[in-house]
Amino acid sequence: MIYTVIDTFYLTDEQLKNSPSRKDDIDEATETNLRIYGCDLIQESGILLRLPQAVMATGQVLFHRFYCKKSFARFNVKRVAASCVWLASKLEESPRKARQVLIVFHRMECRRENLPIVHLDPFSKKYAELKTDLSRTERHILKEMGFICHVEHPHKFISNYLATLKTPPELTQEAWNLANDSLRTTLCVQFKSEVVACGVVYAAARRFQVPLPENEPWWEVFDAEKSAIDEVCRVLAHLYSLPKAQYIPVCKDGDSFTSSNKSRDSQTQPVSKEVLPSGASANNDTVTPKAATSATINPDSGGSKNSVVKQALDMLKESKKGDDDPKSMAVEGEGREEPIQSKSEHRTEASGERNKERERDRDRERERVKARDRDRGRDSDRERERDEIDRDRDKVKDRKHRSKDRAKDSGGHSEKSRHHSSRDRDYHSSSYSSREKDRHRHHPYS
Repeated sequence: MIYTVIDTFYLTDEQLKNSPSRKDDIDEATETNLRIYGCDLIQESGILLRLPQAVMATGQVLFHRFYCKKSFARFNVKRVAASCVWLASKLEESPRKARQVLIVFHRMECRRENLPIVHLDPFSKKYAELKTDLSRTERHILKEMGFICHVEHPHKFISNYLATLKTPPELTQEAWNLANDSLRTTLCVQFKSEVVACGVVYAAARRFQVPLPENEPWWEVFDAEKSAIDEVCRVLAHLYSLPKAQYIPVCKDGDSFTSSNKSRDSQTQPVSKEVLPSGASANNDTVTPKAATSATINPDSGGSKNSVVKQALDMLKESKKGDDDPKSMAVEGEGREEPIQSKSEHRTEASGERNKERERDRDRERERVKARDRDRGRDSDRERERDEIDRDRDKVKDRKHRSKDRAKDSGGHSEKSRHHSSRDRDYHSSSYSSREKDRHRHHPYS
């Protein structure tokens, strides 16, 4: 059998004290504050994104593991928290789009920093930079984890332990809340989930004063030690004694989640362009008096007039070039800045024109449909009139045929009656004559 150990990311106290953040001159209190702040962001964003608790717990564990290997001075807390939420949602099979994650974190920062709430445009340059930064940070997290992102939470052990110990149902909710709060600390990278579950159950039982069996220590059944349980309770008590975590800007790359390094560089570039021409003009202003003094001194020193005139002309040309250069630079800077400023206007105009074109197309389609309906109505009326005319013609024809048939029938009956009458007359006459003959035969004396 081949066994692969997945859940192996656990550190000692010495490794935590010598974290990469300490090497960048970040003290323990600041690091603890930033860890709690990042976990608060993950929890709040998960609620806004309507994610299950398992996703938020996985994101907080990944957050702690990442900053055990990287410093807070190298990676911004807010961006790492957003990447952890995005990655955890995919690991726990509740994926969310990058656009949703960025919009939620942008809105959270605006509320926390008391900034005006501005909608993050998905088609803006700022959004594109944030999206690339989000995916880049996710790759950093996966690289540091070695693409092993298996996380085991203490929540699934709590219900089994409490059912075995036969505790009241109130204790279950309290232990569950303590397990959620323990994710804000480094307990997830110090102890296994079974030990954290035992410490949470012990703390909840002490708070509600529920007795647990101690003659035979119950924690030994669940593969835990008393010293580890005491450490878990101490860390939780220290967490509840701390004030609300606030953001402390220690990152070198950028403090704000919404602003990226590229945008800051683009903002600083036009300033440098404008500073350079002023410096150049100042240098030219300082040089021209010297040139004038040298030009005035040369005639006194006995130089020729032609050489003096040439020097004066050269100096004038140089001064004119110096004056033209900053103007051209300023014009170039303005020409470059204008499209940047007018991008939003062009986009709004383009969107307005597109909307107008769409409305025109819809109106045209409606008119076409109406015209078709009208034509169909006219065609149907014409067909009805034609059908009625055809029916009338058929009726007239039927009437004519019936009248002809009646006339034929009446003529035939008259001829037959005449024929029958002549026959009857002949028959009666013949019968009368035969009777007379017979009578004469039988009565000779008559």
